[in-house]
Parts: sequence; C-alpha cells; structure tokens
Amino acid sequence: MRLALAVTGPALLLLPLVPGQASARDELLPALTRTVRYKDYNQDVQILQEHLRRQGYSPGPVNGYYGDETKTAVWTFQKVNGLRPLMRVDERTRDALFAPVRVRPLVKGAPGRRIEIDLRRRLLVVWKRHRPVLVTHVSTGADTSYCDHGVCGYARTPVGDFRVTRRIRGWHTGRLGAMYYPAFFHGGVALHGSLSVPRAKASHGCVRIPMHVARKIYRQAKVGTPVYVRKPAKPAKRAKHTKHAKHRRS
Repeated sequence: MRLALAVTGPALLLLPLVPGQASARDELLPALTRTVRYKDYNQDVQILQEHLRRQGYSPGPVNGYYGDETKTAVWTFQKVNGLRPLMRVDERTRDALFAPVRVRPLVKGAPGRRIEIDLRRRLLVVWKRHRPVLVTHVSTGADTSYCDHGVCGYARTPVGDFRVTRRIRGWHTGRLGAMYYPAFFHGGVALHGSLSVPRAKASHGCVRIPMHVARKIYRQAKVGTPVYVRKPAKPAKRAKHTKHAKHRRS
C-alpha cells in the first residue's frame, strides 16, 4: 500500500494513498496556472506529475517532462473525472486536481481482490481488499473485422466474468503480435503491455496496457484472479443552463 505523510500539529500520520483520492499534503503543492501540453518540459509539468503521483496515478519519473507515461496518467485522470482525454492539461483538468473524483466499483458485491475493465471509458482498475490500488487507461477491441497475419476475425473484447487462466513472463509472440507480460483470461484474450496504447479502440480483442504499468498489473493478476469486463451505459446528459435562460410561465 502506498502511503502519504500528513502533518497534524506535532504528529505525523501515514495515510493510505489510492487512485482518485488526494493526499493530505496536496494543499502544499503549488497550483498549475497555465495549460501544459504533451512534450512540454518545464516546472509546471513537474508540479502536475507530483499531483498525479500523490493521488495514486502513475506519471512516470517526476522530472518535468510531459512524455508518454505522463500523457497516459493524464488521460486516466481525465477519464476517471468525467473529462475528455486530451493531449494537454486544460483549466477543467487543473481544477479537478484539487477536487478529484474517487474511483468507483464497476461491479457491486464483487470479491475484494479483482480486476475491472470498463470498455466504455477504456479504464482498467486493480482492486485489493476492496480498494483501488492501480488505475490506468487501456485500449481494447476495435469492434471491426480484421485479417492480420493470416488470421481473420472480429476485434471485440468479450464482456463477462472471467478469471486469469495463465500468465507469461516477459515478451510473448502470439498469432497476432507481441505481448508484454500477458495474463490470459478468455482463451487467447489477455491483459498485456503494448508499445501502442492509443486513446481509440485499437486491439484485436486483448486489453492493451501501457508499458510502464504492465509489470505492476502482471504481479496483481495471479492465476485465478477475477476479471470483470463491462460496457456501462453512457450517463444521461445534464440539461444546460445559461444565465440568460428565460423561464416559461405556467
């Protein structure tokens, strides 16, 4: 379990740090005052990375460089907070850093140790003792027909209740390409690290995971671990209100 230090008078407390929950020291971090973008390299990016790290996301090294690892962590944070994943941290994302949404269970009444995959938002959450310990952006089945490497089929990630059936350490080359630390949960469908994890649905059916968190997920995805794959309905859109809206008389 990751811990954060909290200062309470003369005492120090160790607080559990989980994705979607700000640590008690977040108020000590400077606020972001401008938009930062992918490939930026400055102090504002370093502040962003520290915010993400303290909230339980995985931005990679806290070095001020907005590279692929930070990009993935930003996408994850934005999607958890109901924001559109962007190649930048805009004003709405900056505001959310100080009032983050907590990660919610996808399946009610599920075992405390499990992996959940949300196909609509393309998010994977690892749960341990009913607490989210890792959350990441993923890319899933492209929902289209394909013929690749002499294999034809329909690229769909199956929905349902599964369990990890086997795992392979390191790189593994399957019929449809290379997989890094795969954990299979439905025939040849696996959770695995990939060099390409775009915002869009892009796989043949597997769940592509960013390389920098693939081994962490592999360690949690032991044989027998429940894997729940769901495609929740889109939330209802709220009615828009404007300052100049006219009220109808009854």
